[in-house]
Amino acid sequence: MNINNKMLRVICENVFNIVKNNDDRVHKADFIEKLEKKGILRDDPRIFEFINSIQKHHGTVDKEIFIDCISKNISIIEKAFSNEFIIRDFEEFTEDIKKIYDSCLNENGGDIATYIPQLAKQNPEHFGVSICTINGQRTHFGNTDVNFCVQSCMKPITYSLALEEHGKDKVHNHVGREPSGSSFNALKLNDKGRPHNPLINSGAIMTCSLIKPREEAANRFDYVLNMWKKLAGNKSMGYSNSVYLSERMTADRNFALAYFMNENKAFPDKTNIVEVLEFYFQCCSLTLDTDMMSIVAATLANGGVCPLTGERVLKAETVKNVLSMMYSCGMYDYSGEFAFKIGLPAKSGVAGGIFIVIPNVMGVCSFSPRLDNFGNSQRGVLFFTNLTNKFNFHLFDNLENNNKKDPRKIKNKNEITTEQVIKFSSVGDLSALKRISIHESDFRKGDYDNRTPLHLAASNGHLNVVKYLIEECDILNVNPIDRWNGTPYSDAIREEHGGVAEYLKSVGGSEAKLLKSSIKSDTLP
Repeated sequence: MNINNKMLRVICENVFNIVKNNDDRVHKADFIEKLEKKGILRDDPRIFEFINSIQKHHGTVDKEIFIDCISKNISIIEKAFSNEFIIRDFEEFTEDIKKIYDSCLNENGGDIATYIPQLAKQNPEHFGVSICTINGQRTHFGNTDVNFCVQSCMKPITYSLALEEHGKDKVHNHVGREPSGSSFNALKLNDKGRPHNPLINSGAIMTCSLIKPREEAANRFDYVLNMWKKLAGNKSMGYSNSVYLSERMTADRNFALAYFMNENKAFPDKTNIVEVLEFYFQCCSLTLDTDMMSIVAATLANGGVCPLTGERVLKAETVKNVLSMMYSCGMYDYSGEFAFKIGLPAKSGVAGGIFIVIPNVMGVCSFSPRLDNFGNSQRGVLFFTNLTNKFNFHLFDNLENNNKKDPRKIKNKNEITTEQVIKFSSVGDLSALKRISIHESDFRKGDYDNRTPLHLAASNGHLNVVKYLIEECDILNVNPIDRWNGTPYSDAIREEHGGVAEYLKSVGGSEAKLLKSSIKSDTLP
């Protein structure tokens, strides 16, 4: 085993020593349970290889088998047991959330929405809450596997897609960004003849008209579906055709809004009103559960990067604009009161869903179909009220002089060190590197031996990491030289990683002696 793999072994042994039994073995089920108490659930794609490996074994496993299994996803597992996530003690946090959830169970006020006939068939007793942090820590309570229609919860997402495609200036030529002061479906426009904001019906119809307007209807819908999937960590959305048909048959007000906007020349040129309305109804009829919606919310909390995949789905600027609109306009006519009391960006839907975003911390989704007089889930509003009464999550809570509980581990942005980048490159943890990249870490620096992340990835044969460092992280020098006169290319040759060496050579990789020879020859008269 070479020196770089020794680093991986030391990390794995540290985890083993934390979780081993008295007989120096690890019980498979107990370890997975401990991991879940840290917030890393068994369906997390970041531990997919570990779960596949450990499932081949029964009962307890010895040290070598355990190390072999966890080495495939060691970065996320090590972080879990080193308490490096945003929520320091996730088990204690989960217990507190359970108490808040239980305190809302006896709230039976409100009525199910009936103006869309299919929604009237929901079970009024359903109540679920899911949480996902920016590190992908997740927990669930109640009916979290029940699918519900997104309805108006889709509005921030369609707004974000319009922003991604056109930018805020063009989008806000067609829709305002002020609270309307009227009902979400009021037949009313601002003084420029535009919808007041993207989170009321007229505004959402308008943003739908801006999404892939020249594409066929099927392609537009597939695009939206795919973007929801990315936001939700590659979990697949559902679709309720019966809700779509039910909504379409009771859409007189939405048709009136669309033609009123058309009369005021609010739509982009050549907009087909009926096609846009059909698209809007389809977007409202997508279905998901609270788990998926909490991941979507966590992606927004994480500045547009999905915590479970490390993929940037939305630009940070887009997320900033979306959260600003959610904060001021997301809860129908209760938006101002919600912002004052709870102080978080939120969006509700008449099917009973509410999702909130705690920027740089987590996303939370509740589902309970009984609605209050404003059209928001009664239990949901109570849950979020109790949440910010317990924790200092209100955007304007003072973090130091506050009698509320703070479960967060506050990190300095400079806390991501060169050593960590090198470690992740050495063990081949590409998803960890992608998550680090949002903090603008320097992927070019070396350690005390001048060995860079590229050296470590090449010497350990991690082709995917090598490609990522060169192609995505703007590493212009593919031939950094360590104190032993080695380059990433020479490391790959020495360790017999042919694929890595071939790739490095294709992008200009070379041995140090050849580089020096080339420099000398270039200087000859």
